[in-house]
Amino acid sequence: MKKKTIFSILLTCAMLGACSDTFTEIAPTGALSDEALQNATGIDLKLTAAYSAMDGERVNRLGEGVSAGGDNWWTDVVADDAHRGSTDGDNTELFQLEILDWQTGNSWFLGRWSALFGGVNQANAVLTLIDQVPDGDFSQQKGEALFLRGYFNFELQKFYGNVPFISVENAVNLEFNQPNPGPIWTEIEADFQAAIDLLGSEVITGRTNSWVAKAFLGKVYLYQEKWDEAFTLLNEVVTEGPYSLNTEYVNNFNLAGENSSEAVFSIEFVADDGRSYNGNGAGTLNFPGGGPLGTCCGFYQPTQDLVNAYQTDGSGLPLLDTFADTDVASDYGIESAEPFTLHTGPLDPRLDYTVSRRGVDYNGFGNNPGKEWIRATFADVSGPYLPKKNVYQADEVDANRGIGGWGSEWSGINYNIMRFADVLLLAAEAAVEKSSPDLPVALEYVNRVRNRAKNMTYVQALDADNAPIPDTDAANYQIEPYASFPDQAFARKAVRFERRLELGMEGHRLFDLRRWGVAEEVINTYIANEAEDINQSDYGRFRTYVDKYNLCPIPLTAIDQSGGILEQNPGY
Repeated sequence: MKKKTIFSILLTCAMLGACSDTFTEIAPTGALSDEALQNATGIDLKLTAAYSAMDGERVNRLGEGVSAGGDNWWTDVVADDAHRGSTDGDNTELFQLEILDWQTGNSWFLGRWSALFGGVNQANAVLTLIDQVPDGDFSQQKGEALFLRGYFNFELQKFYGNVPFISVENAVNLEFNQPNPGPIWTEIEADFQAAIDLLGSEVITGRTNSWVAKAFLGKVYLYQEKWDEAFTLLNEVVTEGPYSLNTEYVNNFNLAGENSSEAVFSIEFVADDGRSYNGNGAGTLNFPGGGPLGTCCGFYQPTQDLVNAYQTDGSGLPLLDTFADTDVASDYGIESAEPFTLHTGPLDPRLDYTVSRRGVDYNGFGNNPGKEWIRATFADVSGPYLPKKNVYQADEVDANRGIGGWGSEWSGINYNIMRFADVLLLAAEAAVEKSSPDLPVALEYVNRVRNRAKNMTYVQALDADNAPIPDTDAANYQIEPYASFPDQAFARKAVRFERRLELGMEGHRLFDLRRWGVAEEVINTYIANEAEDINQSDYGRFRTYVDKYNLCPIPLTAIDQSGGILEQNPGY
């Protein structure tokens, strides 16, 4: 091995001129010099790299790799939508996040931090390169880079609250150790607004445009409770933009619906032959620990609390205040060989496209048999359910199933960072909260989402041979639009509840609860209820959700590497 290495070095030196003093001035094989990139092609290559950073994959990334991805799935584990899943002893640091035993050295916090700043650096690299190319109009590329920097910083703001802003000038001068005195909303707004001003409106697969920038700036305003400004932008995207709801809800989570009219901004994943470097590595844990494909690893299991939220009242409306009073029947504690009776009460049909339950078709693979597909034991804090939105459809396995470095799943299913249903519900929320509330508009937008769910194809029942039974629904599905929003308080409750039903298991829930100021109340109530639902006598391991958890801690490694310039968030 050593002889081969020495020979390769000698051969390379000979080709470059006997290892002269100029050797270090020549670009390494496979790399491009700064001068070679100072053109339109170089700018496009750098921009592609910045888009690529959305999946969290980067060279020299720090922390936990599967926490780095843009789908933010593990934040649902902190909230009331999901359990960590698998067995309690597998990946202790994620278990600590679920039970609210948060340590500043936890590698999951560092993984997302590192990935997002990698994205900021990539966006700044594009902006720096554009400044170095005097000829040509690169306003579109500049707008895209500014949007991406705004997106990465928005994610940092959502997670950590008090983060440093790295400008182009900082990047050029390698001044990355900047202080974090407070929120960077002003800088995020400026980047999104500049993107709006520079970008065209054409929808191009895998790229941003002015409509996307408007939607994100509207969301930024909404996070700051700038309701009027948020409504103006979000409503413009709804009424004038090029987006619409898919007829079928499930098409937001399969190959058939990728880059459809509902996909506003997505991470583009591809399952390649062999090892899938362009697949979703961050979601590699989130497949059944067994099941029809023999997948790994049984993480990211929906909660009983989420399942209960899909109950309806007999007239097709959700149980806004009482959903937790009764449980949807589950097979928790029941082996697959033992009998189980499926829930017969009325349910929102989106449940069985979000959560896999025993006795209901599992993405075309046949009836979920229950416990034999669940990796966790009955003693683990995980429950009886499996996720569906991130898992292949049976007829798309060949196109979407990818393989990671240790035989894990690197799925090719796109993740919609923002889809049109999200925009509709954000606009509805702004309509409820703005200085002159517009409840009819909020009602219209919520009902557009509910009517799609009403009119879509429902999951069908299967016979003993796993063949669909004609015109027979898998459960008692009942959903109807609201007749009215009688007052602002009711409208607020309905809009917020609809976000959970529509966007469940998509990585939004924790951030919604935090910005609404209800995370402490909701999560602590959920913990108490879930302990009863899955009969966990040792739920005392869970700590109480307190105010400090509304921001994730600044990773200890980041503070150390900054030489103490970064300051820790309060309470840690």
